[in-house]
Amino acid sequence: MMVITAPTGHIGSRLLDILLDEAPTRGEELRVIVRDPGKLPETVRARVDVVAGSHGDAEVVDRAFADADAVFWLAPPDPRAPSLDAVYSEFTRAAAKAFTAHGVGHVVGVSALGRGTPVADRAGHVTASLAMDDLIAHTGVAYRALANPAFMENLLRQVASIRDDGVFTDVVAADRKAPLAATGDIAAAAAGLLLDRSWTGTGEVPVLGPEDLSPNDMARIMSDVLGRPVRYERQSLDDCRAALAGRGMAEALVEGYIAMMRAKDEGLDAGVARTPRTASPTTFRQWCEEILKPAVQG
Repeated sequence: MMVITAPTGHIGSRLLDILLDEAPTRGEELRVIVRDPGKLPETVRARVDVVAGSHGDAEVVDRAFADADAVFWLAPPDPRAPSLDAVYSEFTRAAAKAFTAHGVGHVVGVSALGRGTPVADRAGHVTASLAMDDLIAHTGVAYRALANPAFMENLLRQVASIRDDGVFTDVVAADRKAPLAATGDIAAAAAGLLLDRSWTGTGEVPVLGPEDLSPNDMARIMSDVLGRPVRYERQSLDDCRAALAGRGMAEALVEGYIAMMRAKDEGLDAGVARTPRTASPTTFRQWCEEILKPAVQG
C-alpha cells in the first residue's frame, strides 16, 4: 500500500498518473489523502482508496497510514499560515508520529536544494523545508528528500503577463544561471523511489533539470517557442515583498520568500553538481512547447 498526499497538485497529480499505470503490475495498492475528493477525476477515484481530509490532521493520517508501506509526502502551500514552521514541520508533526505508530517503512518527500551550503540556515522557506526533512528522518523511517530547485511550472503564474505584455519577472540578475526542474520529472523521481523500495536510511535525491539557465536564456527560449518577443524584467526585493503582501500572503511567509530568494542569489542552489544521477530529462524548451505554449494560447 502506497499513500499519496496532495494528489491534485502539480507533482502529486503527475505522480498518481504514473503509479496508476505501474503500481498494479507490481501488486501495489494506492491510497490518497485529499481535502476534496471531488477534485479527483471519477476514473481515478474508482481505482484508489480515498481518505478525505487534510494530511496535517492527526486523525486523517492515522486512518490513511494504517497498513501503509510507503508514503509520498508534500507539505502544501498555505499563504496565510502564521509562520514557516506552521507550513512545514508543524504541519508534518502528526504524520511523523503516525509513520512510527503504523510502522511505515519508506517515505519520499518534496524538499529543496541547499543543505550544506553556507546560506542554508538563513534561506526562509528552504530552511524550514530542511527542518521538516530532519523531523521525518528522526522518526526512523527510510527517507528520501527530493531536493529541488525552482519549478518550471512557477512560470504558469505569469501566463497573463507573458501573453499580454511579453514580460516575466523575478528578483535574480538577468544573467544568473541556475538549475530549473519540471514537476513531471520530480514526480518521476518520486515514482521510482516508491516502486523500488530497496533503499534504506536517509538522504537526498537532487532533481536538477538538464541544464542551468538564466532569465535571459529563458526569455530567448520562450520567444522562440511562442513566436513572439518575451523579455525578462528584474524586480527589486522591496517590490516583490509589496506584491506578495498585496496578494494577502502572511508577513512571515513573505519574509521567508524574500530570504529564500536572497539566499538563492548567494549560491543556495549551487551546492550539488549536475551528474547523470542528479540531472533530470525535461528541457526548458520542451516544457515550453508542451505546457507553457498551450497555456498562453488558451
